[in-house]
Amino acid sequence: MQSLLLLVDRVSTWLGQIFAWVIVALTLMITWEVFSRYVLNAPHDWALDVQIMLYGTLFMMAGAYTLAKNGHVRGDVLYGFFRPRTQATLDLILYFLFYMPGVVAMTYAGWIFANESAAIRESTFSATPLPVYPFKFVIPIAGAMLLLQGIVEIVRCIQCIQRGAWPSREQDVEEVDVDKLKAMVHVKDEDIQALDKFVAPHGGSK
Repeated sequence: MQSLLLLVDRVSTWLGQIFAWVIVALTLMITWEVFSRYVLNAPHDWALDVQIMLYGTLFMMAGAYTLAKNGHVRGDVLYGFFRPRTQATLDLILYFLFYMPGVVAMTYAGWIFANESAAIRESTFSATPLPVYPFKFVIPIAGAMLLLQGIVEIVRCIQCIQRGAWPSREQDVEEVDVDKLKAMVHVKDEDIQALDKFVAPHGGSK
């Protein structure tokens, strides 16, 4: 079971890392558009439409990745003081009351929305019309990934309630742990203190 949960984590992470490159594309495009508009005096009427579609794609596809990393916003001021079992029970209730109904509705409605858009070959209203319907299929795809990752998180909640501790999850980016870093490079506190004499001001000792 744990290997299956981690597999879903890896898929969410992989998709999140791929679509993170949209940030680079957006940055380059906005930079070029600003240069083109204010230096070359040659703005593009379709630029804003593309930016909106790319940002929407990034926003939607980052959801499952963020959930897999336990990175969504919550009231940690209170939540962090709860025992793991209490945290898991609260999460489980909220998943069933709000998360799952909302994600199922978004996925279902998004699929209908995308198909209707494809049926009429929907495009933007700019002077240079761009196809919109391919991007609208991002909605049900993102919803399906959120649904799958949500099921994984529900299973984790149940496991935590049973065992009293949260199960492991796929790691990606985490804050630097100084103690782990010291152990990795085989450095002790005594070694660091021995180097102080080389960096301390010469006039500091008596």
